[in-house]
Amino acid sequence: MKLYLSPGACSLADHIALHEADMTFEKVKVDLKTKRTEDGRDFNQINPKSYVPALELENGEVLTENVAIMTFISDRARLADPDGDLGRYRLIEMLTFISTEIHKQFKPFFDPNGDQVAKAKAAEKIGTRFKYLAGRMTDDYLFGDEFSVADGYLFTMLTWAKNNNLDIPERLETFFRTMLARPAVTLALQHEGLGDKYSSSASSRDADQFEARTAGP
Repeated sequence: MKLYLSPGACSLADHIALHEADMTFEKVKVDLKTKRTEDGRDFNQINPKSYVPALELENGEVLTENVAIMTFISDRARLADPDGDLGRYRLIEMLTFISTEIHKQFKPFFDPNGDQVAKAKAAEKIGTRFKYLAGRMTDDYLFGDEFSVADGYLFTMLTWAKNNNLDIPERLETFFRTMLARPAVTLALQHEGLGDKYSSSASSRDADQFEARTAGP
């Protein structure tokens, strides 16, 4: 498989999920301004939507959109779903909430001509969504004491919040630190050139050991 990503973009969530699932995959960086891959290909020929993530499967098919890709990874690797008969659908529900109610609200912050009023309104909405998630968490992760792919997506949104100096509830600050302690998370950050920005030297050592342990022959 190949994951087409841009460092620090929302594709970080899929990158984390693939490492958590111990899947073998190739990382291909995409310049979102020029729409060229790091090996010189036209990214529009791979994903006509012109944005990351895109996951190229072994049969050559390309899967796009965070919710679809992370659900695929979770199903294929049998990662933890929430408990109960509706567990899988609760996961999709959470991924969709993060995608539509948090991810999309960041749009004004990525506009080079961003309007300050629009940014303030977006920050307020994002803050409300963060407070909702913080209020429902009863353990380390969104669905209890086990990692789900939704946690990687929320972590990615928190990196964006930190990059833009947005307020983060203390409960989610604790969650952020918990996620940083996961070797798969630190490894994804290292691969995207973000290791020094968020991770400690101790978590980096753990990530190195994790990569050595899970690397294929």
